[in-house]
Amino acid sequence: MFKAVKQWYNRNRIQPVKAAIAVSRLIKDPDDTGQVFKVLEALRGDSLSRAARRLRADAQGSKLLHDQPNIVSALNDREALARLPKGSIGRAYYDFVHLEGLSADGLIASSDEAPRIDDIGRSERWLGDRLRDIHDLQHVMTGYGRDPLGELCLLSFMTTQTPSRGIDFIVFFGRKKAQKDNPSLDIHGAIDEGRKIGAQAQWMLLTRWEDRLHEPLSAVREELGFQAPTKYRETIREYQATLTTERSLPA
Repeated sequence: MFKAVKQWYNRNRIQPVKAAIAVSRLIKDPDDTGQVFKVLEALRGDSLSRAARRLRADAQGSKLLHDQPNIVSALNDREALARLPKGSIGRAYYDFVHLEGLSADGLIASSDEAPRIDDIGRSERWLGDRLRDIHDLQHVMTGYGRDPLGELCLLSFMTTQTPSRGIDFIVFFGRKKAQKDNPSLDIHGAIDEGRKIGAQAQWMLLTRWEDRLHEPLSAVREELGFQAPTKYRETIREYQATLTTERSLPA
């Protein structure tokens, strides 16, 4: 009995001090992706268990949880992705990661910086890895860029779809700093839009993306209820216009 209680505690405990340190480092260096995974691990709690229960309650999700496909091999096959037609999900993903110098293996390497709790179930482990591995695919499906605002908006989308204390923690501090640094821009509005898009769209974890990479991106977005991030795009345009104006001013 005591052993079972201890295992439950270890699986569901949160470590706010570790999370705060990691967020502080992430704010100083937004490209330090490893800090994101440290926050997620520190504040994970029972989020993966809740996601697993939600999947089991859906026929399509239950099958995915049973099969536990590994999307990394498909996302790392750049030759196959490059051969897909323009406008397809896989080709858009290829263009995105190629432009940004990213890879699915890179996310895995970043996640390895965070200590992992071993005594969680096989389903929960797969879910955690799946959420990590489809991160850049979520960029493609939502249309959010890898700029700091785009990342915050995507995190807002993600925590709406799969509630996460860790992501909420990052968004809370990130949006405050971003709004302070850019008082003339509606940072809060763009990030809140991410939540609305996440609430309207079908849960990303319900789709077997390995089988849909060849399909047209626009058609799948419409089918699954992904709305365009208009507020985010408007805010980015205003930010770029501000930079252009500042550069044109005399020294």
